[in-house]
Amino acid sequence: MRILVLLLFYHYATKNAKSYRTSNPNFILIMADDLGIGDLGCYGNKTLRTRNIDKLAKGGVTFTQHIAASPLCTPSRAAFLTGRYPVRSGMAALSNIGVFLFSASSGGLPTEEITFAKLLKQKGYSTALIGKWHLGLNCNSRDDFCHHPLNHGFDYFYGLTVTNLRDCKPGEGSVFVAGVRAYLATPLQLIGITLISLEVLHYIGLLRIPRGALRYFFLISTVLLGLLLIFFYTFRYLNCFLMRNHQIIQQPLSYKNLTQRLTEEAIQFIGRNADIPFLLFLSYLQVHTALYASKDFKGKSKHGLYGDAVEEMDWSVGKILDVLEKWNLNDKTLVYFTSDQGAHVEEVSSTGEVHGGYNGIYKGGKATNWEGGIRVPGLLRWPGVVQEGVQINELTSNMDIFPTVVKLAGIPLPKDRIIDGHDLMPLLQGKILQSEHEFLFHYCNAYLNAVRWHPRNSESIWKAFFFTPNFDPEGSNGCYNSHVCYCYGRLVTHHNPPLLFDLSRDPREKNPLTPETEHHFYEILDVIQQAVNNHTKSLHIVSNQLSWGNILWKPWLQLCCSSIFLSCYCDHESEGKLSLPMA
Repeated sequence: MRILVLLLFYHYATKNAKSYRTSNPNFILIMADDLGIGDLGCYGNKTLRTRNIDKLAKGGVTFTQHIAASPLCTPSRAAFLTGRYPVRSGMAALSNIGVFLFSASSGGLPTEEITFAKLLKQKGYSTALIGKWHLGLNCNSRDDFCHHPLNHGFDYFYGLTVTNLRDCKPGEGSVFVAGVRAYLATPLQLIGITLISLEVLHYIGLLRIPRGALRYFFLISTVLLGLLLIFFYTFRYLNCFLMRNHQIIQQPLSYKNLTQRLTEEAIQFIGRNADIPFLLFLSYLQVHTALYASKDFKGKSKHGLYGDAVEEMDWSVGKILDVLEKWNLNDKTLVYFTSDQGAHVEEVSSTGEVHGGYNGIYKGGKATNWEGGIRVPGLLRWPGVVQEGVQINELTSNMDIFPTVVKLAGIPLPKDRIIDGHDLMPLLQGKILQSEHEFLFHYCNAYLNAVRWHPRNSESIWKAFFFTPNFDPEGSNGCYNSHVCYCYGRLVTHHNPPLLFDLSRDPREKNPLTPETEHHFYEILDVIQQAVNNHTKSLHIVSNQLSWGNILWKPWLQLCCSSIFLSCYCDHESEGKLSLPMA
């Protein structure tokens, strides 16, 4: 019956959908940050108002099994831009820190990686990235910009090179508190107790310690504590800044009307390039914390500041769709909407307000490979080419955008490397009935965490976990005490044999199968293991861009729009000193 329904649908789709009418179509690729699949009306939400994103869904295709290549920002975005698993480019960490935290880190997307922007620029497209980058900045000096968006195929950049963090917004706390509590609280307490004990023992005469040594120990402790306080004070100024191309225009970042500013930049870029082919990657900062919303949206939703931020982002999407209508570009433009990973369920403000999103029926969230961390919104609209109001339940990946965009632009795929994504157009236009992804490999940083297998001519979707994060508190839906789940050591539980689920029957991943409940249990695991072996053979040793040496702060790479002694402060954005360039 399922095959019959698919055949009828695809017959209708191919009969009515026109072939690619436009050579060199435009592309608008929209990515939210930490948005849950359950936050949108088109995926079942009844209380958040997302009418513009829902309109996008009604005008095109909704993917119900759209999978992010990683449950974390940096590796997911690397995979999206290159069409390759992030482990292939070194954008997957061996440590627990899986993203870039500092603007003055030396790691980033390697220059030898090929992004879809780089290929389209070579074809004559005008290309822009507006919003979040999070794939590095400099390598060896503060002005080499080796990892900068302009060095990866974008003609124009307006946004943040790192990411939006709580530390960037005064009064929102710090993402580093959990780490300090876990790794530094005990050493600091021991140092304090030791100092007091030594002083007491010296005072009562039980232990004679040279005064110089005691003062020296006290001085070292004070310096270390002072450096920690300086780190928290200066983080916002050194890492949270807005750039236009290679120039800092606002340091630290101001959240005032920030979404409106990003939207206006996108609108102006489209207007400037209405007569030539263009690629716009609109990468929202929302709804990653620190949350923010303008006065027109603040306090208007039913879900606090998080809901306000979602609804303001939806407004922005509506403005982008309006400008396409204004310039008669609808039929010439493919529009895609997604999120880099699932909602961050552990995000709760200091006042107890939930600042993370909703992943619908799916388990877990950001930083995990449970479905809640990797099953993301996937919407694609191209009037006259892609059918309206269609839902596709086949397995797709955010890596598929690379080959889809490149092929539509008339560019051959690179032959010197493995591209893990697949062109979506044959699936969209009914030339094939099933996704070309038979297997998808789910990494937690650089560690293979799980494998998904959709056998040909079968409704079953098997998913095997080699290890799972230890939720804390036990029985919860996340790692609340550490703020995020991690990938190895005592923070995970390994499974032998692997945990096995059939997502077609158990999408909530509640009931792992056993040899007693699934007669083909070991046969399924054998097939999956063979796929893992073949996949592993295709990997090559590359430089780890997220090693400690690459992610730690390096003062010689620090960008500052004024003297560092003036706290790195400037606000050309509000002062209006810079005019918009004609990119």
